[in-house]
Amino acid sequence: MRSALTPLLAFMLPAFLSAQTFTVSSPDLHTTVTISAGAACTYSVSHKGQPLINPSAIGLLIRNKKGLDHDFKVSRKEMRSVSDTLWPVVREKRKAIPEKYNELRLAFHSGLALWCRAFDDGIAWRWESSFKGDIIVDSEIVSFNLASPVDTVYYPREQSFYSHNERLYLRYNPASISDTDIASLPALVADPSGTKMLITESDLLDYAGLWLRGSRSEKLVGIHPDFPAAEEETSVRDRVVTRRENFVAKTSGTRNFPWRIVGISDKDEDLINNQLSYILASGTNENFSWVRPGKVAWDWWNALNSFGVNFKSGINTATYKYFIDFAAAYHLEYIILDEGWSKQNDLLTVNPDVDMDALSAYGREKGVDLILWVSWLNLDKQLDQALKEFAGWRVKGIKVDFMQRDDQEMVNFYERVAKAAVNYHMLVDFHGAFKPTGLQRKYPNALTREGVFGNENSKWDNQQRIAPPHNVTLPYIRMVAGPMDYTPGAMLNAQADQWAPIFQRPMSLGTRCQQMAMYVVYESPLQMLCDNPSNYYREPECTEFISRVPSVWDETVPLAGRVGSFIAVARKSKEGDWFIGAMTDWTERDIPLTLSFLGDGDYSMETFEDGINADRMAQDYRRTVRSVHKGDNLKIHVAKGGGWVARIRHQ
Repeated sequence: MRSALTPLLAFMLPAFLSAQTFTVSSPDLHTTVTISAGAACTYSVSHKGQPLINPSAIGLLIRNKKGLDHDFKVSRKEMRSVSDTLWPVVREKRKAIPEKYNELRLAFHSGLALWCRAFDDGIAWRWESSFKGDIIVDSEIVSFNLASPVDTVYYPREQSFYSHNERLYLRYNPASISDTDIASLPALVADPSGTKMLITESDLLDYAGLWLRGSRSEKLVGIHPDFPAAEEETSVRDRVVTRRENFVAKTSGTRNFPWRIVGISDKDEDLINNQLSYILASGTNENFSWVRPGKVAWDWWNALNSFGVNFKSGINTATYKYFIDFAAAYHLEYIILDEGWSKQNDLLTVNPDVDMDALSAYGREKGVDLILWVSWLNLDKQLDQALKEFAGWRVKGIKVDFMQRDDQEMVNFYERVAKAAVNYHMLVDFHGAFKPTGLQRKYPNALTREGVFGNENSKWDNQQRIAPPHNVTLPYIRMVAGPMDYTPGAMLNAQADQWAPIFQRPMSLGTRCQQMAMYVVYESPLQMLCDNPSNYYREPECTEFISRVPSVWDETVPLAGRVGSFIAVARKSKEGDWFIGAMTDWTERDIPLTLSFLGDGDYSMETFEDGINADRMAQDYRRTVRSVHKGDNLKIHVAKGGGWVARIRHQ
């Protein structure tokens, strides 16, 4: 329900004014955005009286539209305040999302308008155009002139626009980042005062994605991949851009453009609850009540190496029935058939060792649904035919892989797939993907996506980068943009001196309890169990616990944390149980927690914590059960690379 909505305040402004200044502040008055419009258009941001972003140029350059780079005469100013509540179909962090902001809209004589919103946890702006017919956007001016003396940016540096966007968040001084050093989003700026600024975007539709480059100064500059002019198929599953146009997008002349977001937080852990990417995205009026979040038994990471069975394990019907049996035993909603179930270049030709009709019938009998992996190229060629065929097999979802781009054509592919999947009531998991930009609000069936340097890389990670320091950085940066398919759940765990990348028998860096805690800390409404059923059957105590952790939440309470060091978060399930997950980097530590979020009464807390020898044998853990009450103080201990996870139930 909309609890408060002030009337739109509008008045005409003299067109002859050259340099006008406008401000809009957050509802709590802590953050203010100042727009200066005249011969140029700039914005600046202050927080609690201190500058965060100095005047920074913004603009939209459209072919054959003169004056857009130097004529920002304001014809109309509008302001409003909104206090609302969003009720997401899929509850990523909470069942009710507060939507509270103050908004400024400036209409210019040129045919452009600028929207700016100030929230208590960040600011955002976007352009609106009002031109007849179609337009060509030559470029967009986006810049972040960081107020000195910012010395740290967590920068996901990339080699080119052709990327899975699976990066480490490396710490740079912005003055050391050159104009050839590009980065995908999101990125995190750390102000010396402790304030953090998360840069990302939302409502990316029919447009190219936003990236960053440096300038050997305090200034970060927005850039975009240009529109593809020529493409070439380089394999049976990929098509790459060989030549690009000198413009960003061809699009409708009357439209809204993506939101540019700066999330703001004084405490690192408060970044966990930032949902501006979702709030600012376009919504839907369609009925998505059929969408079913849940957990998935995944075949590819563990290389289908089942053991203790009476069949030859591999891409075949018997192996997938084994996966279905496992999913049914632990009440998992889905299994995935990853690459190899079909002919490489034809989604309509099934591997002769896989009987899809038999698997479909067996899954229905056991209450387990199927999700099929597809390469984006073949899906692009066979979209309608393939989805119709999949529906005939009662398939409930697709995992789309290897897109590796976010130019306008690829961005449109994402929406085309999500929309087509709706017609067959299918879920979508985008892999080889760019970061989330709120598409899941418009298409709640698009449950999750990769675009994260995740667990699958541990199969070949000779440099030990998929490690605890990275794992406790992701929640503060990548996860703020939206759900991430990190694929946790490794049952073979090792400390750094005992770990090796083994493609056919992978293991995780860090402890068993860190992998278990990921199911509470990491958000993905379609959450994987990456290991083999044979390994899970050997660890029934751990498997039973992670199978009960929800993949969607009614409430999220950040408890403690520091970017790249540790995190502790509590989440409430639909049934009323509370779960706590905590993770650390390579530093052994004690983390004090207070159970202030509990209601009155008696509770039972089941915990899995690092065993006394977890610093040497990472699979060592200890399970305990104890009574707890609201307000109890805990001091949890985590080993190096360790974790701690709990389920709290009202008695």
